[in-house]
Amino acid sequence: MDGEREVARTVAGEAAAGGAGTGGSADTGASGGIGSARSALFGGEMGIGFVDGCGTGPVNVGLCGRAGGGAAPVWQAVDLSGAEDGGGHTVQFGDFSGAAMQTGSGFLPFRRPRYLIERLPCHQPGDEVGAPGGACYRVTAIGFGARPQMEVVLQSVYRKAD
Repeated sequence: MDGEREVARTVAGEAAAGGAGTGGSADTGASGGIGSARSALFGGEMGIGFVDGCGTGPVNVGLCGRAGGGAAPVWQAVDLSGAEDGGGHTVQFGDFSGAAMQTGSGFLPFRRPRYLIERLPCHQPGDEVGAPGGACYRVTAIGFGARPQMEVVLQSVYRKAD
């Protein structure tokens, strides 16, 4: 179980660092153009690319807008494992970075982890009550064990430095 947690932590860390355009490895990409375009979606205040439900295109897959009203958080509403929707709303570890990971034999995970990133409003301590806030990113990662029924879900909230 600790191995699965470590893999999920690694995925969440890479998704947060690279996905938020900090020069990390998760989205700078083996494919270059897509990685650069994806990183650009994190810039600015508009959150372009973070759509209701979750993006499903080649650049914005797994980038999710905040659930509105009394709706459940996006990470609870989509199929994190990708088993039911073919991974249409989440990103498989290595898809943008080209990172390799052995799976499927012995004690190795039976498949690669998956993740999604939600853009959330974020106010810092000391901000004025009515002041516009920046953005935080909640990364939700699912890691798998050696057997299909072994799963662990971890979350991390990331805010780009000013």
